[in-house]
Parts: sequence; structure tokens; C-alpha cells
Amino acid sequence: MDNQNEQNSRRQFLRMAVVAAPAAVAMAVAPNAAADVVKDAPKSNGLRDTEHTRKYFETARF
Repeated sequence: MDNQNEQNSRRQFLRMAVVAAPAAVAMAVAPNAAADVVKDAPKSNGLRDTEHTRKYFETARF
């Protein structure tokens, strides 16, 4: 019975290792990737008044 518990323990360890390693890498990389996306996002003051937007609003009227 002791051998069976040892095998289960090893299997559980390997399962956790397979799941934990990619999760650790993702947690290390994800904050940096999200910060780069937010930093590069252009500042917007709302919808710009252009010919394209005026045509859209004219055709969208009911």
C-alpha cells in the first residue's frame, strides 16, 4: 500500500508541475505585455468630427 501512495504522490507532483510551470511563465509575462498595450494606447478626446462620421450620422437617422 505504501508503494501505491508513493506513486500517487509522484503523479500529483508531475500534474502540478505541468500546470504550474506554464502558469508561472504566463504570470511573469502577462503584466509586462498588458502594460505595453496600455502605454501605447492613443489618448482620445471622443469622436472626431470628420466627413466620414457626418455621413454615418446622416445615414443612421430614423
